[in-house]
Amino acid sequence: MANERVKFLDTTLRDGEQSAGIGMTVDEKMEIAKQLERLKVDVIEAGFAASSPGDFRAVNNIAMEVRGPVIASLARAHPNDVDQAWEAIKVAESPRIHVFLSSSEIHVMHQLRKNREEVMDLAVSMVERAKGYCSDVEFSPMDATRTDPEYLYQMLEAVIKAGATTINVADTVGYAIPSNFADLIRSIQEKVPGADKVTMSVHCHNDLGLAVSNSLAAIEAGARQVEGCINGIGERAGNASLEEIIMALDTRKDLFQVDIGIDTTQLYPSSRLVSRITGMAVQANKAVVGENAFRHASGIHQDGVLKDRSTYEVMQPERVGVPGNSLVLGKLSGRAGLQARLEALGYSLSREEITNVFESFKVLADKKREVTDRDLEILMDEEKRESSEPISYTLDQVHFSSGDHDIPTATVRLVGPEGSIITDASTGNGPVDAVCKAIDRVVGCSNKLSEFNVQAVSEGVDSVGTVTMRIDNLGRTFSGRGADTDIIVASAKAYLSAVNRMLAADEEAELPAVGTTPD
Repeated sequence: MANERVKFLDTTLRDGEQSAGIGMTVDEKMEIAKQLERLKVDVIEAGFAASSPGDFRAVNNIAMEVRGPVIASLARAHPNDVDQAWEAIKVAESPRIHVFLSSSEIHVMHQLRKNREEVMDLAVSMVERAKGYCSDVEFSPMDATRTDPEYLYQMLEAVIKAGATTINVADTVGYAIPSNFADLIRSIQEKVPGADKVTMSVHCHNDLGLAVSNSLAAIEAGARQVEGCINGIGERAGNASLEEIIMALDTRKDLFQVDIGIDTTQLYPSSRLVSRITGMAVQANKAVVGENAFRHASGIHQDGVLKDRSTYEVMQPERVGVPGNSLVLGKLSGRAGLQARLEALGYSLSREEITNVFESFKVLADKKREVTDRDLEILMDEEKRESSEPISYTLDQVHFSSGDHDIPTATVRLVGPEGSIITDASTGNGPVDAVCKAIDRVVGCSNKLSEFNVQAVSEGVDSVGTVTMRIDNLGRTFSGRGADTDIIVASAKAYLSAVNRMLAADEEAELPAVGTTPD
């Protein structure tokens, strides 16, 4: 008998973007969507079309260009949300409307301020509305794991009768424990008429660190769609990490006995891309895609791995797309050597692109004796970031002076709108503070730096450093990332990246709304 198949809904572009400080542009969302297409996820939740004009455009663009996965838009149980979701995705090869509505007593009483009957009627009417547009309709009872089970059964039965084809049990606040969550999934299948005719899905948050465990427990209990994000990003402590669930099913086929349609070799590239665009670094000890996931420090472990990798590795790094042995390049390396190594790392570049990258490579090679694979990945990240990010200002020069008896001072020269060159200077309580304040003077804004993270990419004093910054402006948070062998220059790039994102958000806020604003 053939194994049943587990589908994956990736919500990096919707729930992942709800991580504090993340704000992706339309082009960046398209870049991630195309990578998810290469990863071969079954469903891409492209966004929340009714939330803003920018999100509507992003969802609509993805629906037009991405083929293969189902393209879904989230919608609250509100007529305008459902209508806009359909307008955004109706051009998709395989469209889906995903309706959600709170179901727990806590949410119904304190957030919706309705009674149970009103909520039930709203769920049914909005699923029916979505079904009038689209044959593929998903319904999520929000905070399902804190909902009275009998009420949950009634709601799911009602929305199935109304036309829902996927019912998604949402552990919205990460409250579930694997054994209890598995029992809930089984009870739904046993007690909800029609549950065997639709796809059972789960959406788990990681507030207690159990999102992946709960998802796997649900699969064992019969769930056949799992929702999550690349790198486990998302609201609060994040969502279930898709790469971890995927590799658990791939590695333990003997236990789960289910099939998946994922190209696992695209997991590491997907992780790197999402990290670059969101500015959220992947922790070194992160399962599957972390820097240390396949590194061995213990002598005993090294001895075992040298004799047979399976002694201390349950999966091969190549299986998840981690690059193989490094070929070290230097300033004498040619264009052909660089191109060959980049292709081995999974990058496909046109002649024009390789020319641009080669110029940046030579600049880096002049600063470093050896350029490693990790350096090349950061180089490519920087090239892609600069080509995809909204740019109002670019960094032309930065000069700073500091010392334990000097006043830290920085001068920056930026290229502004229409090619204007603007120079200004400032002092600060350190060189980074002085650089940020100088940029603020040029742009004419005032921001609060809420996060400053520095990470060395490779070993040695000439290592490329990456800087991630988050800035707060009028209650909004924006992230930026920069890389350079000089950490102050990297900081200037990161801060300016965040400022450009802020300016792009200001421009988008001035655009006319799409459709009618929800009540």
